[in-house]
Amino acid sequence: MARELYVFDQPERFVAGTVGQPGERQFFLQARDGRRLVSVALEKQQVLLLAERLDALLDQVLRRSGGDAAIPAVAPSGVEDTEPLETPISEEFEVGSLAFGWNEETQLVIVETHEVVDEDDEIPELEEDPDNGPATLRVRITAAYARGFAKRAKSVVSAGRPPCPFCTLPLEPSGHICPRANGYRR
Repeated sequence: MARELYVFDQPERFVAGTVGQPGERQFFLQARDGRRLVSVALEKQQVLLLAERLDALLDQVLRRSGGDAAIPAVAPSGVEDTEPLETPISEEFEVGSLAFGWNEETQLVIVETHEVVDEDDEIPELEEDPDNGPATLRVRITAAYARGFAKRAKSVVSAGRPPCPFCTLPLEPSGHICPRANGYRR
């Protein structure tokens, strides 16, 4: 299939966000540059994994540089985007796989999301551009922006339903049947 490639080099905005109430939320990544806006749908766990792994990647690059790399240890104040997703949200594709890395030359973080594909279809390597393949959103951002993205993404994920103190499953407003409490409602 012909490949759709959405590339954003240091976009004005790149965020994770949700639509809906806790327990029924849909998660999105959204990139905007000028009037161009791309939204892709993904799972809550993919958002959390991306945020955690971006922080780990930046920590590793900072460690390997001996502290010389221009990478903040935490998100600098003022870089975290707290605004809601931009509307209307028009989902380009559903994310099946994520890839990310550090470009030593440009000193930028690369984040790629690829649409869900069949088992037989190949996912291209990071920053590889074959003519055919899954739709891809590629974003290049600074280390400081990546720290802000990760902080927001973790906050978005944790803003859902609180966990049950006994089994850690999400609590509904009406409670839930807790497996650790022998099926009693909590």
